[in-house]
Amino acid sequence: MTGDGRHSGREESIRKLLRTIDENRVEQVDLKFVSLLGRWHHVTLPVGRLDASLFESGLGFDGSSVAGYDKGHTSDMTMIPDPDTGMLDPFWDRPTMSLICDIYRMDGQPYRRDPRGVAVRAEEFLRSTGIADAAMMSPEFEFYLFDSVRHRCAVEACSYEIDSEEAEWNSDRSDLRGTPLPLRGGYHALPPQDRLYLLRSEMVRLIEACGIPVKYHHHEGGGSGQAEIEILFYPLLRAGDITMTIKYMIRMAADRAGKTATFMPKPLWNAAGNGMHIHQHLFLRGRPLFWDEKGWASLSELALYYIGGLLHHSPALLGLTNPSTNSYKRLVPGFEAPVNRIYGLANRSAAIRIPAAGNTPETKRMEFRPPDATCNIYLSMAGMMMAGLDGIRNRIDPREAGYGPYDQKLAEIPESQRKKLKTLPLSLRAALDALEKDHAFLLEGGVFDEDLIEGWIELKRKELADVQTRPHPREIALYFDT
Repeated sequence: MTGDGRHSGREESIRKLLRTIDENRVEQVDLKFVSLLGRWHHVTLPVGRLDASLFESGLGFDGSSVAGYDKGHTSDMTMIPDPDTGMLDPFWDRPTMSLICDIYRMDGQPYRRDPRGVAVRAEEFLRSTGIADAAMMSPEFEFYLFDSVRHRCAVEACSYEIDSEEAEWNSDRSDLRGTPLPLRGGYHALPPQDRLYLLRSEMVRLIEACGIPVKYHHHEGGGSGQAEIEILFYPLLRAGDITMTIKYMIRMAADRAGKTATFMPKPLWNAAGNGMHIHQHLFLRGRPLFWDEKGWASLSELALYYIGGLLHHSPALLGLTNPSTNSYKRLVPGFEAPVNRIYGLANRSAAIRIPAAGNTPETKRMEFRPPDATCNIYLSMAGMMMAGLDGIRNRIDPREAGYGPYDQKLAEIPESQRKKLKTLPLSLRAALDALEKDHAFLLEGGVFDEDLIEGWIELKRKELADVQTRPHPREIALYFDT
């Protein structure tokens, strides 16, 4: 180890963490790490096993059992906890400290397929360009809270059934009080129709107890139990850690309350879907780079080039930000989810919306609306930042490319213009094909590499085949009597 400031800062973080563990009489230490697919895994140690050496040597594990990690003789790996991610977990019966880990090979080298490592390298690359030194991100959390979900997928049967006490299909139940919410009529609903208020408030309490300030929470448009929680801005890596933590908190709080939470993009047919819109902007030495009072919507030229890069690479990006077959049941015309590669001021039908509320240098930002929570958040945010940087470095002007601005609703755009609009991929296959063809911008600075992208596409094509080769219940109704 070197004696640089970064190392001394880590040593101080370790000392602070150990003091917190001692003061709270922690009994268990839970180590979490993320798979390539974006799901947390964990292993738990008695607190006596935790000392300063664990932050150097880590804990060994079998990477071949983790989705997207190496198989065979290269699969022995090490997880090393990041002391800055310590969090007292409120869901354990015994006092437990949760830590997020980075993944290393047994030779001490960072594992290139570790998604958190991609986010680390993305921030390092950003600083190396001299363009900015901070990419600030703020994901929105949309999810459904259901009372039950049952599903079966076998050789001879395929079915699912979901229930929510708020749903209009329960309007004739004698054990429920009042009038249910319409299927798409839940936006900012008031109690008693909003039956989730207390549970959302408890979720917010738990999230804030972990040191994560919440902007607000409310009932979302889906009348069958849809909710939304929004947070403030954080640097890219920290935003990724916070996203994983909040999803965990929401699921666990729902489970404790006898419900189940899902971030699935489209769990209900013909109802509002769950997106994960991601607000973002760049800073250099504390100075906001997206603001220009004289520019269109008070956006700087640099911000427009960032938008140009995002929209130029958006077909490939959707291979990371919308990487499930279910994603493309949300990205359909007729709902707020965008299907066109356009940008506009306060335009919710555009892939990139410029929030009208961002009317100061510090709050001026853009919102990329296609993503959903089936993504690996670290890869998605790193990919978006890399696309935006590519737009800045190559001066990709969204106005010249025909991406806008379009400030009116899609239906208000003249039909002759609508026909010329470029669209986003409308299937997972199309998005993966685009990512396969267009990913050189992700390789800049060694942030991503070919092996990771190939491994990601391989996993996702297997998911695609798994869904596409199965008979669908609706096909029985349409074709059984052929």
